[in-house]
Amino acid sequence: MSDLSGLYQELILDHSRRRLGDGELAEPHATHHELNPTCGDEITMGIRLDASGTVLEAIGWTGDGCSISMASASALTELATGADLERVRTLVDEFRSMMRSKGAGEANEELLGDAIAFHGVSKYVMRVKCAMLAWVALEACVASASASASEAAEPA
Repeated sequence: MSDLSGLYQELILDHSRRRLGDGELAEPHATHHELNPTCGDEITMGIRLDASGTVLEAIGWTGDGCSISMASASALTELATGADLERVRTLVDEFRSMMRSKGAGEANEELLGDAIAFHGVSKYVMRVKCAMLAWVALEACVASASASASEAAEPA
């Protein structure tokens, strides 16, 4: 095993233990539940936006699953909290591209931060859904919160 591969494994294990964002979020603007029927991993995510409706102020999630799915949710929380919604969408797109790469190419470490550790996971098709679970939930929450914010901003 290469030193980099070992470091990435440690990052995943660390995030699966720390579980940043683990816990229900008070007064979320949007929530979404995702289930991986293949293995039974699941997550319920909530997000809260700032007063402008353009910045992801807080993420909270509860879940049960393998260390990959829980670590991915933790890394996502660390990366996306405080980001504007356009950046959040970019993060989700970049993570999805990395997970579809099957381990090929170079992922954007500067953009993805600790989430770069999941690049090696992309080689294992059965684990890609585990790593993507929280990201899909976040994407759905952002879409829902954005739609609600747009509706609230429209004149009656």
